[in-house]
Amino acid sequence: MPAVAITSFGYLHGPQPDARACYDLRHQFRDPHLRPELRYLTARDAPVREAVMATDGVLALVHAIAATVDAYLAGPRQDEPLTVALGCAGGRHRSATVADALAAVLSGDTKTAAAYRVADLAERYKERGLAVDLHHRDLDKDVVDR
Repeated sequence: MPAVAITSFGYLHGPQPDARACYDLRHQFRDPHLRPELRYLTARDAPVREAVMATDGVLALVHAIAATVDAYLAGPRQDEPLTVALGCAGGRHRSATVADALAAVLSGDTKTAAAYRVADLAERYKERGLAVDLHHRDLDKDVVDR
């Protein structure tokens, strides 16, 4: 059973983790930190999840990362675990939300994926049997003043 390790992180809390594929969400996608009512919330809170997933391009990004995972797992080293890292400024909003959505998709968890508006994509992975390990490096760290 192929394994995928997903890590979310914040660049303001340290260097990016070692990963086969790393995605920087800082500059292309709206930062919920800038909205005072979301600043101290995290990806575990529905308003953050909804704000991030409603951002133009985020759904397409989840689809693209899933396609990238497929490509890597089809290669000659498909028996090795694949590591994917997603980073944003603080690691509490964008990267953690996209990591949660990606983990739900790749594990075929359509119920959780529905909350991220990607249940259709998760349906394609239900029978794949991917072992998915999700880790949020910086989700519980203090908000970075910037």
